[in-house]
Amino acid sequence: MPPASFRSLFMWSGIGLSSMFWASLALAAPLNIAIDTELEALLGDREVVFLARELDGDRTHVLNPDRINERQTPNSTFKIPNFLIALDTGVISDAHRIQDWADMHRPPSDFWPESWKQRQSLMTAFRRSAVWFFRDIALAVGGERYRTDLTRFDYGNAEAADQSDLFWLDGTLRISPAEQVNYLSRLLQGEFDTPPEHLALLEQASLLSEVDQCQLHGKTGAGPVNDDFDGPFEGWLVGWVRCPDKASTVFALWTHGPTFAAISRFRQQAAVALLQRTGAFDHQQETP
Repeated sequence: MPPASFRSLFMWSGIGLSSMFWASLALAAPLNIAIDTELEALLGDREVVFLARELDGDRTHVLNPDRINERQTPNSTFKIPNFLIALDTGVISDAHRIQDWADMHRPPSDFWPESWKQRQSLMTAFRRSAVWFFRDIALAVGGERYRTDLTRFDYGNAEAADQSDLFWLDGTLRISPAEQVNYLSRLLQGEFDTPPEHLALLEQASLLSEVDQCQLHGKTGAGPVNDDFDGPFEGWLVGWVRCPDKASTVFALWTHGPTFAAISRFRQQAAVALLQRTGAFDHQQETP
């Protein structure tokens, strides 16, 4: 498990609202997702907040609507904007270029998976969620540039401390499910003038599964609730679905469970089950 010094990197967050999201949401009332027997069994004793938005007509689907504006620490879901900021600033000029792991500068902790303890490119670091790689990016980008871009993105509270390489983990930066969905909606609809080649790289790095030509893209994130890695965890899966002959759907799932094991695989299982009920994702998944 992570050492005590790392446990302070995760904090509960406050509450916020994205005015731009609600301006668009006003076009159509959100559709509540019904809890059937199968879904109830899957959710179990976990807390789940889910929001999905279709990019054709802005129709939205929601589970636990009273909580979609609660801001949480984004944890590794921040790797989506961070991936693009690294490319847009030129901090990373080639997403496939391998960089050495300086183990004296970034010594491994006991909890590190083997996939982190090696050289990485931007692509592999995103897929493996290698924190050390993105901490190096953060120091190169700097707090001022992050605050400028995150404000432009309307990304949560848009906070990033100067000379910090942990602000998306330590509770400084916070974002709600509604704001996650709003950010992804605007990103995929081209509102930020992100170079198409950068979006294409993100599409490659974020692909989680592909069945019957339906692609599930996304990024997970997780952290302990009370600085106790043996206790309850909160976690995310945010992303989008692309299927033939359908508009894309963006979504954000936040969950809270009694342990990390209780939410780890569950995040994608629950997201797929909920996306199936919205009609965004048709294929069947294995029973957990």
